This record gives sequence, C-alpha cells and structure tokens, in this order.
Amino acid sequence: MTLPSRLLALLAGLLFAAPAAAQMGSQCLAMAQAAPPSLRAAYVPDGGRMRPRPIPAAGEPVSIRFVGHATFLITSPAGVTVATDYDGWAGPGVIPRVVTMNRAHSSHYTDTPDPRIEYVLRGWNPEGGPAKHNLQIGDVLIRNVTTDIRSWGGGTIPDGNSIFIFEMAGLCIGHLGHLHHRLAPEDLAYIGQLDVVMVAVDGTFTMAQDAVVDTLKVLKARLVLPMHYFGTETLERFLAVLGEEFEIERSSVPEITVSTATLPKTTTVLVLPGH
Repeated sequence: MTLPSRLLALLAGLLFAAPAAAQMGSQCLAMAQAAPPSLRAAYVPDGGRMRPRPIPAAGEPVSIRFVGHATFLITSPAGVTVATDYDGWAGPGVIPRVVTMNRAHSSHYTDTPDPRIEYVLRGWNPEGGPAKHNLQIGDVLIRNVTTDIRSWGGGTIPDGNSIFIFEMAGLCIGHLGHLHHRLAPEDLAYIGQLDVVMVAVDGTFTMAQDAVVDTLKVLKARLVLPMHYFGTETLERFLAVLGEEFEIERSSVPEITVSTATLPKTTTVLVLPGH
C-alpha cells in the first residue's frame, strides 16, 4: 500500500473509530475524508505546485494576533479568545478564555496561569501518557494530537508536545507547538485538513528548516504563520529555504482577520511582526 493510500485508509478508520471527534463534529477530519485525493493532505508531496483543498462557503472572520514567540491570540466570531503556547502573557490586559501550553521550554507554558482563565489545556499529561483534549467552547472546537519531543539529555519524551487544532467559522487552524520531527501518516490522519497553520521555524530547538518546509508541503494549508524564530536572521534563512512553491507576504501589523472567503488561493507564508 502506498503512503497516500495508507493515509486515506487511516483517515477512514480514525473517523469510524473516534466517536468523540465525530460527536463534536470535527469538520477538519470530515473534509480530509471527503476531499478529492489530489487535495487531501498527503505524506508525500504532489509533483508541481501544491493544490490545497477547495475553499468552503464563506464564514465570519476570525482574528489572529501574533503576541510573540509561539503565542497567538485567536478570537472567534462569537468572541471566544484562545492564547496558544501561553507562558503567562497574551498582551496588555488580556485574559484569554482559553489557553494552550506545551512543555518543551518555560517560554511555552506557565505553572501559575491567571485564575480568571476558564480553560487551561496542557499539551502534555503530567500523570503520564498522552494529553487528550476534545471540547466545544462557544463557537470553537478544540482538539489535540500529541507528538514526541527530545529531552535535554538526548532521549525522547513520548507525547511531550501537542498540536492543537481550533475549528471555528468554517476554518481549521492548527498550531504545531514545539514540533521536533516530521509528521507520520498517523499524525496527519488525526490532524485532518488545515486551512491555517502556525509553525516554529527556528531550525534548532525544534526541527530543521528543510523538515519544516517538507511538513508544510504535506499539510497544504493555505495560510502559514511563522513563529519561534528569535530574530531576523533566522527568519530570513527560513524564507530562503521555502523555494518557489510558496508565496511570501509580510504584514506591517501583528493582527490579521481571516475567513473562508479571504484565504489565499495558493499556499502563502505571511510574516507578522514579532519574533
């Protein structure tokens, strides 16, 4: 069985065997299953220019603000606020309703989140095993897919990172967290189709920049938001590695609004000011 065929079989099996996701109505998984084969996320990149899935019917706009490092503040049309890889700061005076965290470094989590935060979602399980999140908060469905990370001693920490997927207003938004390795077919099957992806591009603490590019080619999200690059030199090196398959745009402001109607027609890397 070829890898793309294996991935499609996995998608079908996971959708049948994961009632929690089905009950919560995960459109990312449903779209990954329903899309034509050439538009599905594939483990091996298609030849030629990437062809993301067709844009669904227009939805209301979602606000995304780059706070810095690996933290984005996402605001749904109904006003649900989510801060990713939250280390205690989401902007001046901002108390998100939901925060997600990862354990790789202290800049990705806090042990003392503000008590006014309603939902604190850790990307790891302090008691061992994978963290499991699948919950509906207002107009936002949040779920996670765990991946392994390297330990400081050179070993492996199973399920030490979570890719969080936020589904709202017809959009599938993925934050890859502190991803240390290429995604396996099983990972892709659990993630489903993404429209927007936030990815660490430092090339050292996470994974090599060429591996990041390969991962983006596989995911085929229409909008890519780089993060975790520390400074201009690292960012420019990543942009140089991208090649001609990606459009590159730079924003002068750290906040954008995106909807199913305004997604780029081709895969676009949008640099928001920050680091």
